[in-house]
Amino acid sequence: MHEPSDFSPLPLFDRLRFILVETSHPGNIGSVARAMKTMGFSALYLVNPRYPNVSVHPDAIALASGALDILENAIIVGSIQEALQGCEFAAAVSARLREFSPPVLDPREFALKFREPKMGVAALVLGNERTGLPNEIVEKCNYLVNIPANPTYSSLNIAQAVQVLAYECRYSCLEKKMPGNKPGLEVGFKGSIANLADVDAMFAHLEQGLIALEFIDPVSPKKLMSRLKRLFSRTQLEVEEVNILRGIAKKMVEKKALDRNKLG
Repeated sequence: MHEPSDFSPLPLFDRLRFILVETSHPGNIGSVARAMKTMGFSALYLVNPRYPNVSVHPDAIALASGALDILENAIIVGSIQEALQGCEFAAAVSARLREFSPPVLDPREFALKFREPKMGVAALVLGNERTGLPNEIVEKCNYLVNIPANPTYSSLNIAQAVQVLAYECRYSCLEKKMPGNKPGLEVGFKGSIANLADVDAMFAHLEQGLIALEFIDPVSPKKLMSRLKRLFSRTQLEVEEVNILRGIAKKMVEKKALDRNKLG
């Protein structure tokens, strides 16, 4: 797990990943690389792009313009879990609000959270040009970022959305360094933020415990876990809090097994 920026050599501009999920058009990936570079960001992750060799695709190269280094160094992975590995928090970018989405931020609100030292490595996740992001990926994120565009025509292409988000994050990073900007008052002890992989594992463990208690029907779980994920996404879980919740889940499973042995 990466340590927060103020306590490690990772500068702000190296703490943000742009993750594109199942992008169809190579030109869009090239345009995203260019948008990122103009704002000083470089970490580009591609989850199952339509063209696995997109870094050498002519359309991608043409639209990347002077950002070929971003394109060539893009990390291609097979799942969102791989792309989020090592991230402390992530935001799904969507024009469509969801019933069980995590808390919604606009780009400026996200940028302010991103620059907080305790937040660690962050990710912005953008979906396929035609279908966007599926709910199961949105639910893995701490926030949903919605760009307040014209409500009668809110469709931005991927590169336009990345440009808006990257600008807000850059401005926020620079603003923090401006004279006269004092950090907010920190009150009380703050532990290390749990990374997304650990939080995801905690939810899986918690689900096992709730099934053991017969609080969830595994055949028909409905939306309970989605609601719980939404509940916990309103806060930023710390490592110790995740460990506590996993300990509770472990006791649920053990108690059920013990009761079963007594009956047997």
